[in-house]
This record gives sequence, structure tokens and C-alpha cells, in this order.
Amino acid sequence: MSLNKEQYDRIMTEYAGIRDRHRRELEKRRTRAYARIPELQQLEDRTPSLAVDLLRKRLAQDPAAPLSFRETADRISRRRTELLTQNGFPADYLEMTWDCPDCRDTGYIGREKCHCLRRRETAVLYDQSNLETLAAGAGFASLSEEYYSGEDLEHFRSALRTCRLFVRDFPREHRNIYLYGTVGTGKTMLSVCVARALIEQGYSVLYFSAASLFDRLADGVFSSGARDDLREFTRDLYSCDLLIIDDLGTEYTNAFVASQLFSCISERALNRRSTIISTNLSLRELQARYSDRIFSRITSSYEMCKLSGKDIRLQKRRRGHGRRS
Repeated sequence: MSLNKEQYDRIMTEYAGIRDRHRRELEKRRTRAYARIPELQQLEDRTPSLAVDLLRKRLAQDPAAPLSFRETADRISRRRTELLTQNGFPADYLEMTWDCPDCRDTGYIGREKCHCLRRRETAVLYDQSNLETLAAGAGFASLSEEYYSGEDLEHFRSALRTCRLFVRDFPREHRNIYLYGTVGTGKTMLSVCVARALIEQGYSVLYFSAASLFDRLADGVFSSGARDDLREFTRDLYSCDLLIIDDLGTEYTNAFVASQLFSCISERALNRRSTIISTNLSLRELQARYSDRIFSRITSSYEMCKLSGKDIRLQKRRRGHGRRS
């Protein structure tokens, strides 16, 4: 899944609006120039009939016929430039302008998507994924080992290596990651770094805290008149390229939540869509809190990445206080 039809159509409508804006701006410039330089309008009016005049003269074997349409057009273009510059206008005053000259505000160069369209798609996907705020400044290059040591550092390096390979192999392999360990050790940041890297490649990513995900599913199931919204939501939930469920275990867990979690990971497995789950729960707590079939599904089809150590947020806060004192 990338953009859905509605999102794509909205972007294409924006492009059409940009082209219309530039056409209106050109007409305004043309009106100003014609009002000041009457000869300019005469030149412009003559241009469409050049090809017909040239053909007529050649058929009549007129020795005064120019060698080519291009020769005559170039002569008129040079005269137009002279008239513009002599009257204080830029030489390109009557040329069409574009927000993106590479694709001329169509979004495509030939059959390939232009870089400007990819940027627009990325912006929509960030907004859709709930990641815009979280991903600000996030990236693998921004991660630091300074808050880890000993075995904790080895855990971090192993998890980072797994996440980098996950991104590298994403176009070819269906993989899942389960990030677990103590509070504040970088699980969310690693998942956000993966999300940002994939969104910038044009993949669709949805990010939810476990609490917000299951609240939204419950609203759809138990609220009257919300079934259509639920159907659309679960379609995206099951088919987006990457789903991130953050802080599993912080939600109020009951039979409904367990069944929805199993449905989600099962449907995504059937669709061969990747999932990243992060949690503070140990594997033993995961098994005790959810059903055995969820535990079995996760431990058998997810790459397990343990993170350990002291809370990085607390370490940063203490270091900040130390620098100010």
C-alpha cells in the first residue's frame, strides 16, 4: 500500500490548481506587456499562422520563403525579447513559470514520478502515520551509544543492526521485529528510525501506541454507526506496508484486546505485511498477559530484540542538571 486513490487524486488536483495559477499569472503578465507594447501582441498573433504561411509559400515555390518554420520562429522570438527588454521587462517575462520546472507541475517525468511528487506523497504518509512529531530529528545517524555499556551496549548494537537490515531488505523480505526490555532504553526511537527511513522511500507506515490502537478499534466495534469507518480503518491497518504498535502492555488488556491483537498480527501475516511491536513486557509477562497463540505467533515469526539499561530520558535529565549547576 502507498497512497490510496483519494489521497492520490487530492495531490493530482493540487497539481492542476498549481498549473491553473501559473496560467492565470502568465495571462496577467501578457495583458500588462501588450498594453505597453502593441507591436508585441502583433508578433504573438502572427506566430500561429507561421506554419501555414510557410507551407503556402513553398507550394507556390516562392523564392522568398524562409528555410524553415524554426528560422522564422527564432527571428520572432529574438524580436520579442528585444521589445520586452527595451521596455523594462525581463527577457523571460512571457514564459510560463512552474513550481517544479522538472515535471512542469504534473508530478511525472515521462512515466517516472518526479521528486516533487515523492515529497508530497511522503508528507501525506507522515501525516497518516501519526509519526510527524515523533520522527522530527529521528534517524539512525542520530542514535548514540553513549547511554549504554557492557551487555546493554551489546543489546543495543544487536537491535540497531537488526533494524538497519530490516530497512535494507524491506523491498524483498517480509520480516517482523519485537523490541522488548526495560523502560526508556530506546525501543520507540529505533522503531521510529525504521519508520522514517521507509516513509522516505515511499512506503506507507502506520504508528499507534497500543492504548490508542485498541481504543480506536473498540470505538469502531461498539459505537453505533461506526462500522463503515471501522472497515476502512482495519483495511489500512491490515494492508499498510509497516505497522508499528508501541508500548504493548500499557493498554487495559481484556479478551477483546487479545482477540484484536491476534487478528491484527494474523491478518498482516497473511497479507505478508511487516509489523514492529515494542513493549516493556518480558517474554514471560507477554505469555502470561496474552493468549498462548499470540505468544507462539510472535516468538515464532518475529525477530526478538532485547534492550536493557538505565532510562535514557532520566540520564539526559541528570546530565542536563549537572551542566547547569
